[in-house]
Amino acid sequence: MDFPEDLDLFGEDEEKEGYSQHNNNHHQEDDNGDHRHHHGGGSHPSSSSDSSRSSSPSNSSSSSSSSARSGSSSSGSGSASSEDEDEERENGAEEVVSNSRFIARDIFGDDPDDEDPDDEEDFRDLFGPDNEDYCKTSASSPYPVPVLPPIRVNNHQNRGGYGRGRGRWQNDRGAGILPRPGYPPRQNFGFGRYPNGRDERFVSELKFAKSEETLSRKVIQFQEPCELACYSRVEGGDVYFDDRSLRLFKRLISEDVGADLNEGFDTFTEKKDLASEGFGDLLTCIRNKRIPLQNIHFVTYRNNLNKILATAYIRNEPWEMGVHKRKGTVYLDVHKLPERPKSELDRRRCYWGYCFETLATEDPRRDDGEGIHHIDANVEYCSVIKTKLGAHRILMGAEMDCCDSTDDGRRFYVELKTSRELDYHTEERYEREKLLKFWIQSFLAGVPYIVVGFRDDSGRLVRTERMRTKDITHRVKMKSYWQGGVCLAFADEVLCWLYGTVKENEDYILQFAPPFTRLELLQANSCPDVITYHLEQLE
Repeated sequence: MDFPEDLDLFGEDEEKEGYSQHNNNHHQEDDNGDHRHHHGGGSHPSSSSDSSRSSSPSNSSSSSSSSARSGSSSSGSGSASSEDEDEERENGAEEVVSNSRFIARDIFGDDPDDEDPDDEEDFRDLFGPDNEDYCKTSASSPYPVPVLPPIRVNNHQNRGGYGRGRGRWQNDRGAGILPRPGYPPRQNFGFGRYPNGRDERFVSELKFAKSEETLSRKVIQFQEPCELACYSRVEGGDVYFDDRSLRLFKRLISEDVGADLNEGFDTFTEKKDLASEGFGDLLTCIRNKRIPLQNIHFVTYRNNLNKILATAYIRNEPWEMGVHKRKGTVYLDVHKLPERPKSELDRRRCYWGYCFETLATEDPRRDDGEGIHHIDANVEYCSVIKTKLGAHRILMGAEMDCCDSTDDGRRFYVELKTSRELDYHTEERYEREKLLKFWIQSFLAGVPYIVVGFRDDSGRLVRTERMRTKDITHRVKMKSYWQGGVCLAFADEVLCWLYGTVKENEDYILQFAPPFTRLELLQANSCPDVITYHLEQLE
C-alpha cells in the first residue's frame, strides 16, 4: 500500500504544536503552584507533606531530584527558568526543612522554646543542609545491583510439612545420621558404586545429549530384512539347520477365547540359560551356510538391537552385552543380568505366554480336544537375517514364533504376544512401552503381523487382536508417545559410536545402568570361547 508524501502517520503535523503548547502551559502552572506553596510554607505548614519529607530520607532526596528533573524538562520544552525562580526554590526548600525539624521535635514532646543552645548540635538534621556529606550523595548508586544466586529448591524439603510453614526436618538441621524409618537404604548405583566415582574398567561413554526433536529430523534408511538361513532347536537341545521347529499359525485362534492358560503348568519345562552357547549356535549356522562376513559390521541376536532401539524412550531398564571386534566385524554377545528369584505367580505369568503360543499354533501331535501339556520352552526356531541400518550392515539371529502363508504360497512370520486386559489406567502404558517393544521386535526382522492374546489376572484368555506392524506407528503417532524414526536414529548414533570406539582384537562390555543418563563401554577380560572357535574355523 502507498501512502501520500504529505500524510503524517503519527499526527505530528496537526497535533505537535498543540501538544507542545499544552506541555508549556502545564509546566508554567506547575511553577506557579510551586511558588504559592513555598511562599505559604512558612506560615501554614502542611503536616502531612512536611512530616513525610522529614521521616523518609529517600522521599526527601527523590522529591528534590524530581523537582530538578521537572525544571530541566520544562526548560527543554521552551519555558526557560530565571535565576530568581531558582533562589525561591532554594529558600522554599530551607523553609520546608526547618518546618519538618520543628514538627519532628513536637511529635516527641519537645518544646522549641526550651531548646538548649548547648544541645543544638544534637538536633542537627542529618538529612538536610546541615550534613554536607549527605547533600553531596548522588541520587543513584554508582555500584551495580547485586545478582543473588538462585534459590536451590529441594523437592524433599516440604514433603510431610502439610502447610505448617516448616520443612521436613523440624529442627532445621537436615537429616540425621540414621536413615529415615520406612525407607530401604540407598543402593550403590551410578557413580556411587566405585570409590573414585568411575569404574576402573571404563573406556568411553555416550551421553544422551540429543533430544527427541533433534533425532526426529534424521532420516535413517533401513533395508528390508532378507532371510539367509535358519536353524531349529528341538527337545533335548539338539540343533538342526532347517525349519523343523517352525510352527504354523492357527487362524481360528478366536475360537479359544475363554481358555485357561494355566492348563499344563505342572508339566512345563522352563527355558535354560545357555549363556554364550546360544550365540555359538548362530555362528555355527553362519559357517554351515557359508555366509560371508567380509562386509558385515555387526553380528548379533535381535535381542541386543531391541535393547538399543528401546533405550531411545525407555530409560529405566538396565542391560548389558558383550562387544568383541575381530577382523573388522563386531560380535555382540547377549548378557543376562542377575534377577531376583521368581515367585510362583511370576512363573505362571511366564507360562501363560508359552501356553498362548501353543494355543495359537497348529500341533499335529495333539489330537482334537486334547488338553495342553508338556510345553518345552527350549524348543525354538531361529531365522538368520541380513539387513542394513543406516551405513551399518547387520547379520542377526531372530527367534520366530510361527508363520503363515498367502494365497500364492508366500510364507511370512507372525509374532505372538500376551498382555493383561487393558483398562483406563493401563492403556497408556501399554501403548507407550509394550507397543514400542512389539513394534521394534517385529520391524527389525520384517515380521508383518502381531497377534496379541489378552488375559485376565487369573490367566484366562479374554480376547485376541491381530495388528499389522506398520499400523502400530500410526496408532501412537496421534498421541505423540513415540516415533519409530527416533529409535532408528538413536540406534544409528549408538552403532556409529560403538564401531568407531572399539579396537581390533579387544573385548568390551556395553552397559546401560543407573542413573540411566549414558551408555558406558567397559573393558572386558576375555572373549567367549564360541567366538574364538568360530574365528578358528573360518581360517
